[in-house]
Amino acid sequence: MRRRLLSSMLLVAVIAVLLLGVPLGVVVVRLIHDEAATELHSEATRLLIGVEYSISQEQSIDPKQLEKNYPDRYIQVFVQGVAPIAAGTAPPAHRQMTEEARSENGYVRVSQDAAQVQQGVRARLVLIVALILAALGVAVGLAIVTSLRLTLPLQDLARIAERLGSGDARPSRHRYGIPELDRVAQVLDRSAVRIADLLGREREFATDASHQLRTPLTGLNMRLEEIVAAAGEPAIVREEGEAAIVQVERLTAVIDELLAAARRQRHAQAEAIDVDQVLDQQVTEWEPAFRRAQRSIKLVGSRGLRALATTGGLSQAVATLLENSLQHGGGTVTITTTSTEKSIVIEVADQGPGIPEELGGRVFERNVSGAGGTGLGLTLARSIVAADGGRLELIKRRPATFAIFLRHVEDDARYRVVSGPA
Repeated sequence: MRRRLLSSMLLVAVIAVLLLGVPLGVVVVRLIHDEAATELHSEATRLLIGVEYSISQEQSIDPKQLEKNYPDRYIQVFVQGVAPIAAGTAPPAHRQMTEEARSENGYVRVSQDAAQVQQGVRARLVLIVALILAALGVAVGLAIVTSLRLTLPLQDLARIAERLGSGDARPSRHRYGIPELDRVAQVLDRSAVRIADLLGREREFATDASHQLRTPLTGLNMRLEEIVAAAGEPAIVREEGEAAIVQVERLTAVIDELLAAARRQRHAQAEAIDVDQVLDQQVTEWEPAFRRAQRSIKLVGSRGLRALATTGGLSQAVATLLENSLQHGGGTVTITTTSTEKSIVIEVADQGPGIPEELGGRVFERNVSGAGGTGLGLTLARSIVAADGGRLELIKRRPATFAIFLRHVEDDARYRVVSGPA
């Protein structure tokens, strides 16, 4: 590419120099010849005036004086009343430049050697050629500088892209002072950040899976060993079998949570949804479980709200909060929906003892559970809400009150969440 840029810029420079230099040379040659002819004609006119004046004053005309006054000239005087006069040395016929001045009494002819004019022409042409070569030299220098300024950043961008392809997802932060190349570098940096984020999520998913699946699998293995050991005792087999089923259900729940989070991290895209529809569906789904626990769910606040989120993501986040309240809370669960200037807010609160002080600041951390849970529920719920551009916060410890902050539908035009690879 550098060679192509150099050849293209040099070609443009040569064409420009030729288009300007050749006409300039022609004009200079013509001007020099015209100037020489004008000077000869002026000399002939002055001589004719001087000769006529001398004749009128009856003075003699000295050829030697004419030769002294007009060196390098060949002068011929043909005036009435005076014999023809010649002064100077006549140049060769093929190199002779001659101009005349005429009057009623005669004429004067002045000649010079054209070699003198050609010498001046050559000097001017040499100067023009030198200027042309200097211009070409400057063009070559500019072409080299420009090609380096363009090709080196492109080579650097190619190395960055190759590094991204090999899995090294570090943004380079390189900028080159060329707007188009800087935009490409910015896109590559954003891609590197997204790739790094995806790789981090993949590693995080693998870590979560390995950590969270180990405990249920270990418990299930122990139950199966007990069943094998007590094969002749139906009561024990039944008891251990029921415990194994519980372990399997817990294992299934952990797997579902992990896979749902992984799918959302790759494909989530917030859109305008009906908040009431999601909340009504969750109340209908969880009401039987709360009724069996002799508790209830109450939905209050503003109705008809719309927010930017995903139906599945909001459903899962609300379900996680309701499940936590069912397991760890008490009394009536109140879901309150409000609309503020900045957000659509969904608060989930119960009347239980709340969250212990030692867990208040760590409730959203991974593997932190108050009573034997997986430690993933609130963590995944918060990441799901964040993926939709919202927030999940604990706003009160006692009684436990969680709030989901979602964006208004009007915010979609100026802020859009993009998840997953570009």
